[in-house]
Formats: sequence, C-alpha cells, structure tokens
Amino acid sequence: MSRETVRLTMAQALVRYLCNQFTEIDGQKVSLFAGVFGIFGHGNVTCLSEALEAVQDKLPTWRGQNEQSMALAAVAFAKAYRRRRLMVAATSIGPGATNMITAAGTAHANRLPVLLIAGDIFANRVPDPVMQQVEHFNDPTISVNDAFKAVTRYWDRILLPEQIISSLPQAVAAMLDPADCGPAFLGLAQDAQEVAYDYPLAFFEPTTWAVPRPRPDRNKLSEAVELLKKAKKPLIISGGGVRYSMAEELVADFAVRRGIPIVETIAGKSALTHDHPAHAGPIGIIGSTSANALAQEADVILAIGTRLQDFTTGSWTAFRRDARFISINAARYDANKHRAVAVVGDALETVTELDAALGDWKVSPDHMKRAKALFAEWNKLLDEYQAPTNGPVPTYAQVVAVVNEAAKPNDTLIAAAGGTPGEVTKGWRVKQSNTFDCEFGFSCMGYEIAAGWGHAMAKNGDGTPIVMIGDGTYMMMNSDIYSTVLAGHKMIVVVCDNGGFAVINRLQQFKGVPGFNNLLKDCRVKEPFAVDFVKHAESMGALARRCESLADLKAAMEWAQETDSTTVLTIVTDAFAWVPGDADWDVGVPEVSERESVQKARVQQLEIRSKQRVGV
Repeated sequence: MSRETVRLTMAQALVRYLCNQFTEIDGQKVSLFAGVFGIFGHGNVTCLSEALEAVQDKLPTWRGQNEQSMALAAVAFAKAYRRRRLMVAATSIGPGATNMITAAGTAHANRLPVLLIAGDIFANRVPDPVMQQVEHFNDPTISVNDAFKAVTRYWDRILLPEQIISSLPQAVAAMLDPADCGPAFLGLAQDAQEVAYDYPLAFFEPTTWAVPRPRPDRNKLSEAVELLKKAKKPLIISGGGVRYSMAEELVADFAVRRGIPIVETIAGKSALTHDHPAHAGPIGIIGSTSANALAQEADVILAIGTRLQDFTTGSWTAFRRDARFISINAARYDANKHRAVAVVGDALETVTELDAALGDWKVSPDHMKRAKALFAEWNKLLDEYQAPTNGPVPTYAQVVAVVNEAAKPNDTLIAAAGGTPGEVTKGWRVKQSNTFDCEFGFSCMGYEIAAGWGHAMAKNGDGTPIVMIGDGTYMMMNSDIYSTVLAGHKMIVVVCDNGGFAVINRLQQFKGVPGFNNLLKDCRVKEPFAVDFVKHAESMGALARRCESLADLKAAMEWAQETDSTTVLTIVTDAFAWVPGDADWDVGVPEVSERESVQKARVQQLEIRSKQRVGV
C-alpha cells in the first residue's frame, strides 16, 4: 500500500472520503452519497461548508429550511432507493443539531440509513463555554450531541483529525448492514474541523460498497422447513425487509407456487400490486378484514423482513395462541421475537434456500381459494366506503379513492401520521411495486412533505410523489414546499382539512374521554378558524387549488398531474367518518375514573389484554 499522503483539514478529508464512495444500482456504478442537505451555522460554516463548496459537482449541497425536515428528506431518499443510496444531513451545533433528533428516531425505528453530521464543542475547551453549549457540571465531555446515542446505530465524536480514518468506514458499514441498518452520527469538534493532517492517499481510494446478503444457518433452515411442511393454513407476512432485500418477485412467486397467501405490513405494502394473485391485503390494526381473518386462522406464520410491530400483530391479539412463527430476518433481534424459529439471513437468499429445501410441498388449493374469497369481500367493503355520495363533506376513504384513481402507476404515495395512514394502508390500491411510503415505525408528524422532497430527488422525474396529509400535521412542518419549488423537485400535496387532530380525537373519545385539545373547536382558543392553505402554499411559490367536492378534487388531480411545479390541493374532510378496523390495540386506559365512559373503556381494554400472546 502506498505511503503517499495528502495534507487536508479534517473537514476537507471527510468530504473527500464521501466523494469517493460508490455503489451499484441496476448495474450502474453511482455515488453512494448522492448529496448533502445542509443548514450552516457557526459550528460548521467556516470549515465544513468550505470543503463542501469545493465539490459541488460531485457532492451537491441542498439548503433545507429546517434541520429536522431536511434530515427527514434524507431518510425518505434512502427509503426510495431501498437503502442502497444515501444522503447526508449536516447542521451546526446546539439547536441545529437537536432539531435532527426526531429525524434520527424516525430513521432508527424504520431501519433506514442516513449520515447525520453536526458541529460539536471545542476539543481543547479553551473558549468554553461557547455559544449554544450546554454545560454538565460533573462531566464536561457531554454535549447535546450525546442525545443522539439513543436514536442512532453508530455514534462518534471526532476530536482529532486522524480519527475519521477509522470512524468513517465503520459508519458506512453500519448504515449498509442489513441487520444494523440505521442512522449514523458524527459530531465534529469545531477546532478539530480546522486542523490539517497528512492523510494517507489510500484512505481516499474509490470504494464500491455492496449491501451484504447473509445466508441462513442450515440447522435453523431445516427446522423451518419441517415446521412449514406440517402447516395446513400457513400465512406469509411480508415486511419492509422484503422490499429492502429486493425479494418482492421471489417471495410472490414462492407464495403462488406453494399456495400461501401473502399479507403485508405497513412498511411492506407495495411489495405486491393490489391485484396480485397471492395478495390478501394489509394486516393489523389499520389492516384489512381479509388479512386479519387469515391471521386468526393461521397455524404457521412465515414472517419475512418484519419487526412485528404492534400495528401488525394487533398488540399480539391477531393470532391463535397455538400458532407458530418462522421469522426470516437479517436482524437477530427481530428474528427471535415470540419464540419464533429464528432464521437469521437476507430475505432473498433465505427464501431461495427455503424454497429449494421444500421439494414439491404445497398447501391445499382450498387455502388460497379461501384467501381470495376473503380478499374479494374486503374489496367489496372498500368499494362501499369509497363510493362517492352527495354528502356535503367527503370522507377520507372517498378522498383516497379519488387520488388513487388519478395517480399514475409510478407515482409514490406518502403518508405518516394522523388519520391518513389508516385510510391509505387500507384503501390505497397499489398499481406498481415500491410506490408506497407510509412511515409508521415512528409515525413522525412532519415526515410527509419533507419525505416528498426526498422521494422527488430519488425519483428524478420517474413518477411524482403524492403526499397525503392532514391539516394538523401540515401545520407542524410544511416549509419544504418552498424547498421543492426552489430546487425544482415537483410533488403533489393533498391536504385533508378536518379541523385539527381528528384521528387522535377519535381514539380519545373511543376510550371514554370527552373531546379535548385535539379538534380546534375543543381547544382553548378565542375563536377557531380554518387556515387558508391555498394562500399559504402560494406564498411559498407552489401552485394551489381549493376543492369543494370530490368532483373538484378529481379535476384538480388531473390538473396537478400536468403542472411543472409543486402543487397543493386542499379539501375539507369529515373528522368523524373512518373505514373501521377489526383488530385490537393495547393502549393505556385509566384504572380509576369517575367517568362511566372511561370505566366501560377500561373493561374493554382488559378484554383485549386477555387475548394477548404474552411473549410466546
């Protein structure tokens, strides 16, 4: 190996390293880091920005409007690329850094990679305390950046310039590891950023990364084969890991040939198109009657690439007590839940080997016929809820149907929090694989519009991101409408205005508490009034239109598809009408209350808990 060196500041060396990392997508070698979302402050503008400005042709920097939203855009970008291409989000110190913690939590919960870089306190401590520094009297090494430790997969504070030589490769490896995948964080001490060091040229040699595909343990695979062969009513739960492994077609073909119905988690939705012959709907609390009925009947559940979140399992009430689980997952932690036969490995490699080991085994055709009949009933129910009526205020289900019909096959639907996730998970009929992003691992209010920007970057004109969002979430974080107009990345935003936080108001009242502090009319306000979302969006440079009816919305969607810039549509939507669910959810209900309504809800909650599988 060459002993030649080059003298660079730590910030320059970091940027040069990022520019020399590559990956292969569809047979083409492309940069691993597609760009940087950055907001500069005194903690990064003098050194990091100097390094980034010099490489704009290799590593473009995009200026966000909010540190949280730009990091969320980076998270969505990684999801659009199925964890094979990444973005960087860079901030100054103090509040700029802590603003990214929510985005880090979103990436961590969803197992999505993003490189977060923040300025940090001075390594030499000479000017302490500096502006925006929090001081811990018993530990001067602590800064706000320590808060990222709870929400990142890899964390490091760079105090000396040579430390990045070992740290950067580890950060990249963690982000691309299918088991450890998640956000990586680097805190750059302000004085360390400026220090020059003689870096070995070998450190900057172009490196092409590939996502590893770990193969399963033979003994565990054999155990899974023997259990599956005994099954009479098996069920496949397809999670986000199927999509990230690019195993959609393999799993779908496996299911058809073996006669096993597939149900999807929220993260797994769009691995299959809605009308795929093995598809039986989304499972769980915001799932379909068909999937939940199959879950209740299943004797063996083959869970592929899912962490089995409570919205998938109905807080572990969705399955028979004697049902057995086979869990295929790249992460040991996820594979070993609920005494499953834990087959740790990449979804594509593991299902390939499982298929080969099963020989000519298949399930009775009656099982798939039953699944198809249940799914047909679900589609009929959806049709009824989504059918247009002459009512003065349309429901979410009706709005979803209109938007879904107008969407092109390669458009991507984006949602995250409030009432929208339940309605789109149930009611959005996927036309093309990998065109659905409902962030429900963290259910991050504020993800949606920022994610639209990230998806628009990733899609690069191959379809349009369609963001469906409630008025409450829109008010939390909307500034990336302006970002997309500035950058020329088009998306369509549909705002369902229901007068506040409607879905949490629904849960509140369902559990016996009177409407309080959720809908605007129930808040401590002088007089509630609606925001003019059209004027607001137009003030940020977007095109916008208010829709007074479903017919208006249909026409507006057709118009929005033809515009050349971000377009916002708004429609007043019923705050009390929802497609009902048939799965249970465990939430806390007061054990003692003077309200009879709460007492009744408590009894119902105890009934739910009596049905739970407790760890087995």
